[in-house]
Amino acid sequence: MTDQVEHDGRVLRQGRTWRARQAAKRGVHALTAKLWSSFWLIVIFAVIMASLVALGDLFVGLGLASFVCFVAAVLLLPLQETDQDEAAAFAPSKAVNRSRSPMSTVVGALPDPAILLSPTGQVVFFNAPAKSLFASLREGSHVSSLIRAPKFLDAVSGASRIGRAVSVVYAERVPVDRRLEVTVAPLACGGEVDGDILVLLRDFTEGERINKMRTDFIANASHEMRTPLASLRGFIETLQSTAKEDEAAREQFLPIMAEQASRMTRLIDALLSLSRLEMNAHVPPSDLVDLNDVLGHARDTLEPLAADSHTTLEVECFARQAIVRGDRDELVQVLQNLVQNAMKYGRPDGTVRIEAKHIPSLNKQARGRFAISVVDDGPGIPAEHLPRLTERFYRVDVDSSREKGGTGLGLAIVKHILSRHRGDLAIASNPGQGSTFTVMLNETQPAGDKAALSTTRKG
Repeated sequence: MTDQVEHDGRVLRQGRTWRARQAAKRGVHALTAKLWSSFWLIVIFAVIMASLVALGDLFVGLGLASFVCFVAAVLLLPLQETDQDEAAAFAPSKAVNRSRSPMSTVVGALPDPAILLSPTGQVVFFNAPAKSLFASLREGSHVSSLIRAPKFLDAVSGASRIGRAVSVVYAERVPVDRRLEVTVAPLACGGEVDGDILVLLRDFTEGERINKMRTDFIANASHEMRTPLASLRGFIETLQSTAKEDEAAREQFLPIMAEQASRMTRLIDALLSLSRLEMNAHVPPSDLVDLNDVLGHARDTLEPLAADSHTTLEVECFARQAIVRGDRDELVQVLQNLVQNAMKYGRPDGTVRIEAKHIPSLNKQARGRFAISVVDDGPGIPAEHLPRLTERFYRVDVDSSREKGGTGLGLAIVKHILSRHRGDLAIASNPGQGSTFTVMLNETQPAGDKAALSTTRKG
């Protein structure tokens, strides 16, 4: 028993000695750190005291006592807060560390917009698609500054409590009209409560727009076909029954039936043309075409139509060769559609001008563009209709368009042809001041393709 007590006493004394030594070491380290942090200050004070002793007749003992007191004061003071602040400033923040985490690498590799949030909703990291979706996205900002949908904010605040992914659909009106689906997924592992939150976004505005266009196209196409078919069926039934022997009714109905059949033929041809263009939309034309040749051909084919409609057609050509890569027949179709529209909807007995202009490039190394404008002096088009003119079956005045034989597909065909040619269509119009439709195509003059140009002209 006595040996055990003595042994326990030795162990206790050894433990106390070890702790005392550790405390002494920590004290020495603390004093050393204080001296080192104020090293240059001590050196400067020592130099000042030495100068006063040497030049100012200061008593050596007093100078030495002042230096010792200054060093003691340095040892008694705590470490300066500025040093701690500087150390904290250079230390990497929690947000920066998390932005370099493996999860941020995953977020950065996602093809869809993705944002990594802290448990409190602050933005920790985001990928490039998210930045393109939200121009004001910044690390450290709260997600409520980007998305203010209440259901989304509730999902973020309750992510740790819910413990599973939640999807929310919301709509935005500013800066553009769009619909997005947001998935909020907590990244807590096991029993963690304060894990980060992953926000995935999917913009399906374009998909909905395409689906609506497809639905509208089917509805409009069936409606356009149903009207002439119903007329034809009614006339046929009348001629087969009550007007079977009526010569006057037959003479009256047959021209109308022919017009309805012609209308269906034009509609089917336009639909087939549009379908053909969509199939080749991704393949740009490779032939060389002189736009002066296109203008000349369009003038020859449209002058008889202009004479029938009592319209004056004026065609201006380029001062020199205007070479572009394109399909000659399709470019002729563009001019025919635009000029025919100008004749139909322009001023009766009015004038339609085709103007040709070369637009030089501001960059000397790049080639310019050729602009062909179809200008009429008709009643013009209200501004609210201009953005939708190239939509399929869109008409400013439905009844007037049908009476004049319009299908509602002419400008849609023009748009698809120019898209395949990597060109543009600009529309300018004011009510009472006529309309201007401008086609712009890129200039090209590759060497050694004279044969291809001559072959295209012959075709």
